[in-house]
Amino acid sequence: MATILFYEKPGCATNARQKRMLEAAGHTVIAKSLLAEPWSAEALRGFFGSTPVATWFNPAAPRIKSGEIAPGELDAASAIALMLSDPLLIRRPLVEADGQRCAGFDREPVISLLGNSLGQNVEACSRPEATPCPAPHPQPASPSP
Repeated sequence: MATILFYEKPGCATNARQKRMLEAAGHTVIAKSLLAEPWSAEALRGFFGSTPVATWFNPAAPRIKSGEIAPGELDAASAIALMLSDPLLIRRPLVEADGQRCAGFDREPVISLLGNSLGQNVEACSRPEATPCPAPHPQPASPSP
C-alpha cells in the first residue's frame, strides 16, 4: 500500500470522499491544504505533466465559471502565474504517490491506486445544486514530509 500526499481544499466534500476512497483501498493519506501550501512554479508545474493547460484548472472555480479566465487561451507560464496568485484555480486534488504526481482524481497514479473501484464520477462536485462552498479559513502551511 502507498503513502499518498493529498493536497485538498479544506472542507471540500468531494475531496473528503476521494480521501475515504483511498483509505478504504488500504492507503495512508496525508492531507495538506492546497490553499496554504507555499507553492513554487516548479513544484506546482510538476503535477500537470504533459496534460493540456486547460485541464490544469478547476472548472468549478468562480473565476472560471464566470468566464473571467478562459483556460484554453492560456500558455503554461501564464496558467501557473494565475494559480500561484489564486490557488482556487488549481484542479484538485493534487496527488503524489510512489514518485508520481497528478492533478485530479481520474489520472495516474490514482487509477492504479484504486484499481477497479474508480467506476463512479469521483471528480464531480458533491454539492452541484448548492451555492459555492464557503471560503476556507486560512491555515498555516504544513511542513513537507
